[in-house]
Amino acid sequence: MKKIAVHLASMTISLIWLVIYQQTWNPFSLKGPQFLKFYLILLMGFYTSVLSLKFLQKPISKTVRYFMLMILLLGIIKLLKGLYLGKPIGYLTILLMIEVVVISLHIDNKRSER
Repeated sequence: MKKIAVHLASMTISLIWLVIYQQTWNPFSLKGPQFLKFYLILLMGFYTSVLSLKFLQKPISKTVRYFMLMILLLGIIKLLKGLYLGKPIGYLTILLMIEVVVISLHIDNKRSER
């Protein structure tokens, strides 16, 4: 339960930033640069918490994988929306590719530990 609270803290920080600076609860309504700021805050906070747990040699639960997939899904939905509207999506595409690599390394690491 404590590990989930660590990951939820990073998500809470990004949502607080979203409400305070953008005056919205909906990250899909943000324009490109504002969404990228939100997404980077979310990614950096989440992966910092994952790395801190790995550094402390705590086992990482299965819920981390679900958090990773939810964050990836958020980015994919915004990518599809940008493609549909004909907006530039270069930075988001690069972030999503990096995230897919990190997720695949994490899943592969989990398989090798078994």
